[in-house]
Amino acid sequence: MSTAKKKPPITSRAPHKEEVNKKALIWIGAAFVVVVGALATLLALNI
Repeated sequence: MSTAKKKPPITSRAPHKEEVNKKALIWIGAAFVVVVGALATLLALNI
């Protein structure tokens, strides 16, 4: 006689929220600041 297989309990998990990649935002912000600083310097020197 075979016994019925027990189903594993269904664990209710909250769906994962999409996390913001903070390092990418920091790098993008730093690059933006460098570009704006370079443009401001060039404009100030009339090059």
